[in-house]
Amino acid sequence: MSAQQRSQLMSKIRGKNTKPELFVRRLLHAAGYRFRLQGSIPRSTLENILKEHPDAHLPGGKLPGRPDIVFSARHQVVFVNGCFWHLHDCPDGQHAPQTNAEFWEAKRTATRGRDQRTIVALRELGWESMVLWECELGDPKVVLDRLTGFLGPTDGSTVAV
Repeated sequence: MSAQQRSQLMSKIRGKNTKPELFVRRLLHAAGYRFRLQGSIPRSTLENILKEHPDAHLPGGKLPGRPDIVFSARHQVVFVNGCFWHLHDCPDGQHAPQTNAEFWEAKRTATRGRDQRTIVALRELGWESMVLWECELGDPKVVLDRLTGFLGPTDGSTVAV
């Protein structure tokens, strides 16, 4: 694949509302969980964070790293990470492009470092994080069990998957 072809292919990949993210959101919503997207938090939650942590840097009033799914009342977030982009330890995450290999290695390594810093920043603000990897989303029941184990019971009724 030429560099131009690779560039065109990679430019079509979205950063939000990906298929894995939509899959997880559908599971959560069907189970009765309600959430916000892309790091958004209510103004009152933002004000409380800034009172407790006046040095916190929250650009645009959003949480660090703009988590995919935010449970503001619980102070919990879920990241749905693509294995390739976030350099997961699975075979998909370890497969590196042959073209412009140094560039992709640096880019993916930087993403992994940024992910780690984001989780630390959220923890310092009093938020818990969970990372779901694209390769782990095969069985909806297993995914929902992991999510409910992390989040706890819903406030409303639950629906079986």
